[in-house]
Amino acid sequence: MQAFQKTKNQKVTKLITFAFWWICRMINFSPMKIPSKYIDEAVDQLSSLPGIGKKTALRLVLQMLNRSESEIERFSQSFIEMKQKVKKCSSCGNISDAELCTICENPARDPSQICVVEDIRDVMALESTNYFKGIYHVLGGIISPMDGIGPADLNISTLLQKLETGEVKEIIFALSANMEGDTTNFYLYKKMAPYDVAITCLSRGVAIGTELQYADELTLGRSLINRQPFKLNE
Repeated sequence: MQAFQKTKNQKVTKLITFAFWWICRMINFSPMKIPSKYIDEAVDQLSSLPGIGKKTALRLVLQMLNRSESEIERFSQSFIEMKQKVKKCSSCGNISDAELCTICENPARDPSQICVVEDIRDVMALESTNYFKGIYHVLGGIISPMDGIGPADLNISTLLQKLETGEVKEIIFALSANMEGDTTNFYLYKKMAPYDVAITCLSRGVAIGTELQYADELTLGRSLINRQPFKLNE
């Protein structure tokens, strides 16, 4: 028993020593010195993107430094053209190179069936299932008071305008299965109550708390096929 206690105390001592060493190391830590202000600026710009830290940004910048000037020009020009020429579809809010996106202008799609999503990544996720043959409506977010996002900040008015034509037969709520998504569903349901339209939602094959864009194609496809009437007591 005494031997066991001694071994335990030694482990605790080593752990405390390591923690003390790590704290001292972090206090005395100094960022990597980059011997060029131009490389430093490029690293700062790349590391401003989500998921890219300073070390990853530096590795990418040094790799680009070894490329030819023409390659770098094509690289940078692609981002400039993307920013200048990519726009939102005037009908659904999806990304597009023209006034209407390829989905809205496709005569094979059913405009009487509208799938309401949070953002363009959800459109891509649902399209990858090859199950949905209607059109989409991108809200551009979901209601989240904690983040200061209310109904006025979302693309809701154009959705209601589509209902006023009387051509829409079904609205499918395909928002993330979390509190913000449910709040948005509730708000939209109340707004659509005066219209003669079926309102459905994805079946709960999509786990509670899951963002739609991260669900796999098979789960999304089954949730879409097995969609259910939307009810306030769900």
